[in-house]
Amino acid sequence: MTAPSTFGLSSEARNLHWLLTNLVEEVPGIQSVAVVSSDGLLLLSSDAAHNEEARQAREARPSGPRGSSADLATIVSGIGSLTVGAAKLMAFGGVKHTMIAMDEGSLFVMSISDGSLLGVHGSANCDMSVVAYHMALFVGRAGHVLTPELRSELRQSLESDSTGSIG
Repeated sequence: MTAPSTFGLSSEARNLHWLLTNLVEEVPGIQSVAVVSSDGLLLLSSDAAHNEEARQAREARPSGPRGSSADLATIVSGIGSLTVGAAKLMAFGGVKHTMIAMDEGSLFVMSISDGSLLGVHGSANCDMSVVAYHMALFVGRAGHVLTPELRSELRQSLESDSTGSIG
């Protein structure tokens, strides 16, 4: 996996990068992961390029906007908004997680804190219970440190990485 540069980031931001990298590397079948803020902005992402099986699965699909972290962030944000609206309409309380099983993969969305979301795109043969367990571990570890200040730092870090000014 090509990790973004963590040079100059706070220890909390570096820790979140490490947690996300660990999630991708430890759980077989994860293709991409995105952490999205409550306003739909990508905060942290990782494509599982190190995983040969994931790479082959991506190449076997038709070309198009599938599997990238930016696309995943957009989807996660939309699903998050839809499920929160449904929960309010039905008066069922907050949304904890959403899972979508498809023929050739799965999408998992889990609430982190303050409206932030963790989204995981998994291959068809990933073990959904293992993915959900590791996502819950990430959320438990990340939720208390994902402050407004840290979200701002992560957004700035992604913007800097995309313009090439870091790393």
